[in-house]
Amino acid sequence: MGKIRSREETGCLFFDFRVNGARCREQTTLKDTKANRRKMEKVLERIEREIVAGTFDYGTFFPGSGRASQFESRPSTPSVGVTPSVGSVDMAAAPVPPAVIERATPTFSEFTEVWLTENDAVWRRNTMISTKVHVNGYLLPRFADKQIHQILKADCLAFRADIAKTGGSMKKRTLSAKTVNEIMQILGAILAEGADRYEFPNPMQNVKRLKTQKVHIDPLSFDEVEKFIANVRPDYKPYFTVRFFTGLRTGEVHGLQWRYIDFERREILVRETYSHLGREYTKNDGSQREVRMSEPVYQALKAQYEASGTLSEYVFCTSVGTPIDPLNVNKRVWKPTLKLLGMKDRRFYQTRHTAATLWLASGEAPEWIARQMGHTSTEMLFKVYSRYVPNLTRQDGSAFERLLLQRMGGGVE
Repeated sequence: MGKIRSREETGCLFFDFRVNGARCREQTTLKDTKANRRKMEKVLERIEREIVAGTFDYGTFFPGSGRASQFESRPSTPSVGVTPSVGSVDMAAAPVPPAVIERATPTFSEFTEVWLTENDAVWRRNTMISTKVHVNGYLLPRFADKQIHQILKADCLAFRADIAKTGGSMKKRTLSAKTVNEIMQILGAILAEGADRYEFPNPMQNVKRLKTQKVHIDPLSFDEVEKFIANVRPDYKPYFTVRFFTGLRTGEVHGLQWRYIDFERREILVRETYSHLGREYTKNDGSQREVRMSEPVYQALKAQYEASGTLSEYVFCTSVGTPIDPLNVNKRVWKPTLKLLGMKDRRFYQTRHTAATLWLASGEAPEWIARQMGHTSTEMLFKVYSRYVPNLTRQDGSAFERLLLQRMGGGVE
């Protein structure tokens, strides 16, 4: 027995019935009122009479439905013991439903608003903000008024081509493949959820990501680290000592508070991050960790406590006690110091990469290093950093070379 139901998200009615054992749900734009329910119940009665008679034509009733092709040239099977006849169906009335009964789904704008609201309690604030930037800047201008089931794969590919071309961004700057993939990932997530709820094929299902260039890390050598710390502004020596020898992320360093510094156990408790959006939970659960203080880090934090321990809850702060701005540090301290020392210009984040390569070079266990870095496994460690280990430890294949010479070449020259 079919039913007329109401979609909770939109308040619109939809048909819920079965054809040849398959459950079918077809949306409408009719609001849930008594009059509209009566109207749809009459149509549902006709549908069920034709299903019983074996004369039901899905495409006639729902011409815009993706289900129409599924039942094309497959008339509904008559119920057992029922013989189709003119008397069992109102053959005088042509089975043409009202126009409003054609497939109806929310517009992309309407559904995206629902989708964002549902994820608001799940996502981190930064994730929500960055998602809204892409939604408002790229997706809504392109798809806002289009019903979500009407967005085709060709539309998605054309959209990707437009934003990936030169000057295709909001500010007429060319977007990187990484950013294009981020935008397309959001589009895919919205359409996948819509396809699941409203039962239409997901147009993004087989759309592949753009290939991105591998980002090569460029850590400092130990000599460069020593030289940098010796010549950087005195008030930033503790800051860069902590960055170079703990591998903390930028947000983790800037969000570090004195209550998370355990001098007795010589541990830094990574619990929060800080950005221009404010204080927040770490990147993920795996980033919640305890980082061991080496002696230089311990001494640097002791010195920093003398400077700011009573001024602010934040370890590294401004003269008024607020967290320091990473963009300001990058522009006024990091880059000028590199330039002053004649070192290669590098991204600020290389301090984290430097810590990882120095730990590996010293022979620390990869599992321990991964925990210090906030990685859940050693996979990232070996994938990103292992190529730097041979140059730092001299474990570069020379041991195997000596073995071959001894066994096959008569000794080492």
